[in-house]
Amino acid sequence: MRVKLFAWVQTPWVIAVVALLLRLAWLGYKISVIPREVLATAPFQNEVGNVASALVDGHGFCCLFRQATGPTAWLGPVYPFLLAAVFKLFGTFTFGSFCAAVFVNSLFSALACFPLFSAGLRVCGKFTAVLACWLWALAPVAIILPYAWIWDTSLSAFLAAVLLWATLVLPERPTVFAFAVYGLLWGISLLTNPALGAVLPFLLAWALRCAKSTKRQRLQRVLACSAVVLFICLPWTIRNYVQFHRFIPLRSNFAYEFWSGNNPIFDPDSRETNRITRYEQTRRYAKVGESVFLDEKWQAAERFVRMHPALYGHLCARRIIVTWCGTDSPWYDFVHADSWVAQVLLVSNLLSLPLVVGGLLCLYRVRRPLFVPIAAFPIIFPVTFYLTHTSLRHRHPCDPAVALLTAIALVFLRGTNRADIG
Repeated sequence: MRVKLFAWVQTPWVIAVVALLLRLAWLGYKISVIPREVLATAPFQNEVGNVASALVDGHGFCCLFRQATGPTAWLGPVYPFLLAAVFKLFGTFTFGSFCAAVFVNSLFSALACFPLFSAGLRVCGKFTAVLACWLWALAPVAIILPYAWIWDTSLSAFLAAVLLWATLVLPERPTVFAFAVYGLLWGISLLTNPALGAVLPFLLAWALRCAKSTKRQRLQRVLACSAVVLFICLPWTIRNYVQFHRFIPLRSNFAYEFWSGNNPIFDPDSRETNRITRYEQTRRYAKVGESVFLDEKWQAAERFVRMHPALYGHLCARRIIVTWCGTDSPWYDFVHADSWVAQVLLVSNLLSLPLVVGGLLCLYRVRRPLFVPIAAFPIIFPVTFYLTHTSLRHRHPCDPAVALLTAIALVFLRGTNRADIG
């Protein structure tokens, strides 16, 4: 019986079901302590909820701050349309829509177990693949985020896991059709979370290099992949050009994100008003429009960085700590945390960071050919957020790779199973 039970808990289906139940259990706990009328509105008071509401009302992809401010390219289109479908079925800003949205997020998060398991099998073997899946299923941040953010966060993590698996599989069947399908996957991912594009050149270059082929075959494959990505993304780019009369390939909000992490509020010697309010920014956006608003933010951020290069370097260093620890003062925040949840998140992140570094070193040592596609996620993906602003939510798409690297490190430390990664 114990042998059957042990075999049972090593299947990705069981791990995915447990992962889903844990995420829904967290939802149930929050429902028990927060009034339903709050949950029906508060989680949707963000850009995604506002755009999804406008879509349901027939106004189009617009109204970023729940005002008639015209079209927007602030967000990739996939998740707002998905949330709009939820609103269509369960009502706009209702408790039912909130539960459905969290369930969808939780489902995507749980489904990441399957590509993560398959990637782990190819990289390290079954023991490490199973361990990586369980680490993902039990990860506190992966349990909490589907509830905490009605955003593309969990969907992006699932897509990142699929991209990692697809990249590892691609050299095994390097046909033109396979690269075209790979391009389809990338097109959907970029329209969901353009930040994933940071790892695209590294993953595609690795797949092309590992696939045995002539120069002509490599050219055919890269053209097939690129053509499909362009085919998927071009309609959205054309729509943005028609609406804003400027080239916006996927999303327009980088200038605002850059400014929000680099402005005089972070300068202790600034004589400007050291506060930023949502009302102030929304009012300015509504007055001048999205294009002018973002141009102003870009100029302000660029001026700040140019005038405070040392401070900017300090802020980037702080953001690296925040990305991996959740806060730039982890010990202080742990001691003064007002909830056990915050303490668990801090401890889990503090433990994962050295294990990720160890996993990278171990992977480079024993499976060097597979280093690039896995390492690209924790090393390359967060760089954009180091430069702008960051949180655990921003890092989350690379967390499946983090779970895999953590599993590799733990297996190596265990010693008796080093052959499993050799």
